Amino acid sequence: MLDRRLYRTALVLAVVGIAIAAYLTYVHYAGIESACSTGGCEVVQTSEWADVYGVPVALIGLLGYIGILVSLLALRGDAQLFASAALSLVGFLYSGYLTYQELFTIKAICQWCVASAVVLTLLAVVTLWRLLASGGKPAEPADVG
Repeated sequence: MLDRRLYRTALVLAVVGIAIAAYLTYVHYAGIESACSTGGCEVVQTSEWADVYGVPVALIGLLGYIGILVSLLALRGDAQLFASAALSLVGFLYSGYLTYQELFTIKAICQWCVASAVVLTLLAVVTLWRLLASGGKPAEPADVG
């Protein structure tokens, strides 16, 4: 029962993350400013940390969230538990690095980046909880759907 709730929570969080990252990817490629209440979104999204070797961080985030969603929907058992937790943890760590850059280097805050960081933090907690709660036994498809 707990695994089912955590699984569904992870699905919802992955979809929310996809929506945020898709919006930021659209903003990047459309060349428009994002809706921003903090006043720092444009500063953050045009900083040197906004892309990695020419690839927008928003697109990397979108692909990461899609990877998490696919791992939750397409994999089963240990593979699902491990892949979703690993992807979420990597996203959380990279998001933490970017948040550090926002606060201490760029000195500007993007509300969309903060929202994504919160989603990734929650995804990491939920997917790691699922992995640890499994006690090494794979989740059956009936247990998660």
